[in-house]
Amino acid sequence: MICVETIRKVRRLHLIEKKSIKEICRSLNLSRATVRKIIRSGVTEFKYERKSQPYPVLGPWRARLDETLEENEALPKKHRKRMTKIWKELSDDGFGGGYDSVRRYTKNWRIAHGRQQAQAFIPLIFDPGEAYQFDWSVETVLMDGALTTVKVAHFKLCHSRMPFSIAYPRETQEMVFDAHDEAFKFFGGGCINGIYDNMTTAVDAILSGKERKFNKAFSRMCSHHLVNPIACTRAAGWEKGQVENLVKESRAYSFTPRLEVADFDELNARLQKDAIKRAKELRHPENLEVTVWEEFQQEKPLLTHLQKPFVGFREKTVAVSRTCLINFERNKYSVEARAVGRQVQLA
Repeated sequence: MICVETIRKVRRLHLIEKKSIKEICRSLNLSRATVRKIIRSGVTEFKYERKSQPYPVLGPWRARLDETLEENEALPKKHRKRMTKIWKELSDDGFGGGYDSVRRYTKNWRIAHGRQQAQAFIPLIFDPGEAYQFDWSVETVLMDGALTTVKVAHFKLCHSRMPFSIAYPRETQEMVFDAHDEAFKFFGGGCINGIYDNMTTAVDAILSGKERKFNKAFSRMCSHHLVNPIACTRAAGWEKGQVENLVKESRAYSFTPRLEVADFDELNARLQKDAIKRAKELRHPENLEVTVWEEFQQEKPLLTHLQKPFVGFREKTVAVSRTCLINFERNKYSVEARAVGRQVQLA
């Protein structure tokens, strides 16, 4: 392909300096056919437009890939496979092409089938120790032989992209507090800011703009860990896009295919092992010379000082029934008979 600079020189030699085609060929070491084409066409740039994509390596696999993509798109969004997993399955069966060829084909396939819409985002840059992002996800595992729904708390350091995930049976406030203790212990410290969605365990009221009324217990936890909580705009998941991506990655690499574990201890040990393994494999998106794990080692000394575990509990006033029972979260608990008919403080 003749570059724009060469075309400019040919046009100038012929039209300004009045050189002959033969002289131009000798001075620029070009063929006569090329010089004639430049002069007669009058264009300033030659463009090559491919009319069809041959897919020399992917060709024999296109039918299977089309079928896989159709099946994948028919699944609920949280159960869909990532492109890296589809490429790995093809490679395990003998496909010799690279991941990029599968990614490009999939992008064109989605556009052709109306499955992809253009979106624009503003990239956010964070200093070391400046912020982390937090979110919950709902996953299904086989625990002790039974199909069990678990709630997974996800953290991601915004600078190094270091992830951390831990599973619980529910999303109660006590588990939010414990998740923060475990995450900061894993990271070796905290961050100045914590970015959250408007979860009920943290936010009592959504005011104008980004103003929020955080509940008392959650505010105490943030004060204990020296964190400034920041709530995202409603329905604006891109404001915590890193942890949103972490949810997808964790679902693809840790929960697909469905995990079989004995208990929560085994599940959380697996999640922590997967997080470290992925961090050591992935290149940092802004500094491709290092892995996420290596960037995390640089950020770790700049995190805020690790605090002791936060002792958090909820207080609630409840009435004792005549049968010496109190109700709390759909469960009944017995109390001493002398408390019948009174209001008691539950903590």
